[in-house]
Amino acid sequence: MTHILVTNDDGVTAPGLLALALEMQQLGEVTILAPDRNWSASGHVKTMHRPLRVKEVQLEGGMTALASDGAPSDCVALAQLGLVEKKIDVVVSGINPNANIGHDVTYSGTVTAAMEAVIGGIPGVAVSLDSPDNHLGVLDYGPAARFARKIVKTLLRQGFPEKTVININVPYLPEDEIVGCQVTRQGLRVYRDQLDRREDPRGKPYYWIGGEAPTGVRKDGTDFGALKAGYVSITPLQLDLTSYKNLETFREVQWE
Repeated sequence: MTHILVTNDDGVTAPGLLALALEMQQLGEVTILAPDRNWSASGHVKTMHRPLRVKEVQLEGGMTALASDGAPSDCVALAQLGLVEKKIDVVVSGINPNANIGHDVTYSGTVTAAMEAVIGGIPGVAVSLDSPDNHLGVLDYGPAARFARKIVKTLLRQGFPEKTVININVPYLPEDEIVGCQVTRQGLRVYRDQLDRREDPRGKPYYWIGGEAPTGVRKDGTDFGALKAGYVSITPLQLDLTSYKNLETFREVQWE
């Protein structure tokens, strides 16, 4: 039976994690190991200068999970290194409440948890929902969880590509309004960060990195373009960041 590790970066009690785990149970045995708090935008973390602790928690509906005080990537590393005794066949991370597209993947704990799996030789999948900014009320993770199940089922059947993270982003639409799936490349994320300088009651400065929500450049064939057209975006990501087009140019430079 396929053994699936489910994790996230929003914390073990996040509703997106539970929705994902319930769908993954239809594909095999599920183990949940996730952070005990929110690690959004944490990037790729490996905790090496303090001990990591793990405890068992009960989730809504009776599912049992393991919660760690480490980062999402720590959770995957702990499982790979033997905390979870049974061999893991695939790691599925999510469901993040906001899209992870373009350069987001370098910040995202959701995506870097899947990267940690791939570094360890296990297929890694990240799942995110493109929910509206400042959404009020409860988010519906159902369509995203079901699309994640279908995509993972397909990949289990045909085989995961080696050394590749599968980054899935799902538009926040009723399921019957989602056009389908589209294989995409990374698009261009446009950040609108601003530095907000303030002073504490003692007159000492402190800072918030704020600003408006990021947007993106809508181009056909990109993750952002697919989402805006009503498609689920499936982006294969490689961990090799080498700029191959510049290798020969750099080799011709006379380095002093």
